[in-house]
Amino acid sequence: QVQLVESGGGLVQAGGSLRLSCTASGLTLFSNYAMGWFRQAPGKEREFVAGISFSGGTTYYIDSVKGRFTISRDNAKSTGDLQMNSLKPEDTAVYYCGVVLAHTSMRYSQKYDYWGQGTQVTVSS
Repeated sequence: QVQLVESGGGLVQAGGSLRLSCTASGLTLFSNYAMGWFRQAPGKEREFVAGISFSGGTTYYIDSVKGRFTISRDNAKSTGDLQMNSLKPEDTAVYYCGVVLAHTSMRYSQKYDYWGQGTQVTVSS
């Protein structure tokens, strides 16, 4: 049984930082999968935030988080992280990690093979 478990969400003031973690279990080989972080605010669609390739050598970000967020992974531990700095109220959302075999589809939530349960991030002004 495949499981992705996120942790690290919480309440933070604007300008603060949080580090989200995603731990995978049950995958045949974690390094076969690209990983992405998405977020979903109330009343909005799930939005791609950041992605990282199988090896971790290539990363992708949406423009609104570039320079503030950093995605990373540790294939030996089957984990991925999203370091979020200089947080803004508009970053408030439930954040989800997911894994996808099709590397070229990492921006598209419907292509993902497995998802975590989500973790709430709330940024107060």
